[in-house]
Amino acid sequence: MTASDSSERGYLLDNKQSEAGIRFGALSELFDPVTFRHVDRLGIGAGMRCWEVGAGGPSVAVGLAERVGTGGAVVATDIEVSWAADAAEAADGVVQVLRHDVAADPPPPGAFDLVHARLVLVHVGDRAEALRRMIGALRPGGRLLLEDADPGLQPLLCPDESGPEQRLANRLRTGFRELMAARGADLAYGRTLPRLLREAGLADVEADAYFPITSPACTVLEAATVRQIRGRLVAAGLATDAEIDTHLANVATGRLDLATAPLVSAWGRKP
Repeated sequence: MTASDSSERGYLLDNKQSEAGIRFGALSELFDPVTFRHVDRLGIGAGMRCWEVGAGGPSVAVGLAERVGTGGAVVATDIEVSWAADAAEAADGVVQVLRHDVAADPPPPGAFDLVHARLVLVHVGDRAEALRRMIGALRPGGRLLLEDADPGLQPLLCPDESGPEQRLANRLRTGFRELMAARGADLAYGRTLPRLLREAGLADVEADAYFPITSPACTVLEAATVRQIRGRLVAAGLATDAEIDTHLANVATGRLDLATAPLVSAWGRKP
């Protein structure tokens, strides 16, 4: 997310809110295994330098620090660094946390073996400039790993829309995505990543996609997300307080089969 975006064009989910920490924990549980499967496949290991863009919570930065060891370095950046700050303490000095706007600020100094961003660029206003800066920070042979959602590929919170609870859940999810789109999020961005990496001159471009269905972490993520945006849903006329209360009660039962949008992971090598 970029600080240069206005309050009505920026990130919908304020990372200063307490629910942000709950969301980061759920996202870590859902997607860290996917991220680190790719990181390990790319051969990120001892002595390497990594840039974690839009770090959010600490989990990815800490996992990268475990892989590069004390001879390596991890720079974790975000416009709101309070949640990522724990990474520096947990990683024995391997992680440096910096406040940084990926589309406006120069990249951190030095060349990187890996630049990674997860669920970041879909929200950034100038995605093309952010991508250019990340690729420019790679050393020759360095790897870029981008992971972003594509709600257009699978737009439903409850793919099995079997009753009124599921229909309400899907209607509120549609409202959430309308709010995101109004702030400049590209809800079909994930599918474009392989092409964008090739067009940017990266070699050995590959990609895959993953989305969970019926995970306890999906339930935690949905409840925290709805609590963060309920005021905006009501203000926009997309839901009533009563509907949101009903949905949160339905979610709390654990009987809804909740899904996420597909997470598209794409990676390539700088020649």
